[in-house]
Amino acid sequence: MSKKGRVLVAMSGGIDSSVAAVMLHEQGYEVVGITMKTWNYATSGGKKKETGCCSLDAINDARNVAVELGFPHIVLDIREAFGSYVIDHFKAEYLAGRTPNPCVLCNTHIKWDALLQRANKLNCDYLATGHYAKVRASGGRYIISKGLDAKKDQSYALWGVSQESLSRTLLPLGGYTKSFIRAFAAERGFTDLVHKSESYEICFIPDNDYRGFLKRQLPGLEERVKGGTFILEDGTVVGHHEGYPFYTIGQRKGLNIALGYPVYVTAIHKETNQIVLGTFDQLLRDGMYVHQLNLSKYIDVKGKKLDTFTKVRYNDPGTPAVIEQVGDQMHVFFGTGVHAVTPGQAAVFYEEEDVIGGGWILSAFQKNRPIRSYTQQIE
Repeated sequence: MSKKGRVLVAMSGGIDSSVAAVMLHEQGYEVVGITMKTWNYATSGGKKKETGCCSLDAINDARNVAVELGFPHIVLDIREAFGSYVIDHFKAEYLAGRTPNPCVLCNTHIKWDALLQRANKLNCDYLATGHYAKVRASGGRYIISKGLDAKKDQSYALWGVSQESLSRTLLPLGGYTKSFIRAFAAERGFTDLVHKSESYEICFIPDNDYRGFLKRQLPGLEERVKGGTFILEDGTVVGHHEGYPFYTIGQRKGLNIALGYPVYVTAIHKETNQIVLGTFDQLLRDGMYVHQLNLSKYIDVKGKKLDTFTKVRYNDPGTPAVIEQVGDQMHVFFGTGVHAVTPGQAAVFYEEEDVIGGGWILSAFQKNRPIRSYTQQIE
């Protein structure tokens, strides 16, 4: 056993997780590589070849790195748990008129739990991933912080990881840039990884067509939701659409409607199968309600108002906001407003570089013109 301990490294077959394993190996940890099989693409019926973390090529790429450096590699099949939780949630959210974030959900409820269970069975002290983020202990808590590379920072996707999981998590890439990681891999002869293209699609939808996925997974859905109407914010009917599950807040492309000026989806009304269209300015929201919270930096923020920097989606640069916990919800107030606040997506609160915590967006509001509440849709 290494003096530094034994670490289970989640390896997707890509450059980031592979370099994370190499770094820890060189630092003297006893490394065990693990690749998780989350989805059988053959059952989804998409048009694109199976790619990403679930493919056979990805598993072989991860194993090749392990063989090269002489540490063990195993494959963990979590398809059943993944399908019954992440996939079912994905479908249910669209049917509820919301837009899910399956990658964050998977990190929070599936991958870390599965990794910890296997780490315990393999007598591993730690688990590690190739995320561009940092984790540290402070005041009896474990805190996620932004990675050094602002363009690759993945702290947003980790807000839901539990304290127990964070206490055993290593994130070796957090202090490096992507260009450094590429150079690191090249210097050690892993040139195939350097030139390997990165996948940004949802792992179970490699053709990036979530509408087609929903139609295949939910037979008869098209018939059940067809005949819906596009309306303006004053209720004027301006056209018909394919069905409310096939749209998301902020969407502009693919509406197939011409009004003589650019329009966006500003709201989704599930019960009436109506999609509200408006201008970009009409997407602006003054605040939002966030539920199912996980707070890592502060144990209790009830009764306090905190100045934060809040993100409402992965590629959001963030906006100054005041947050206040009321019961089991966080009320978030934006000083300048935010466009396309989308129920179902994750909201993450920052204090400088640190993640205070996060939760799922329940609904948005405007000071002078309240919009539709989604509370009744939460099961």
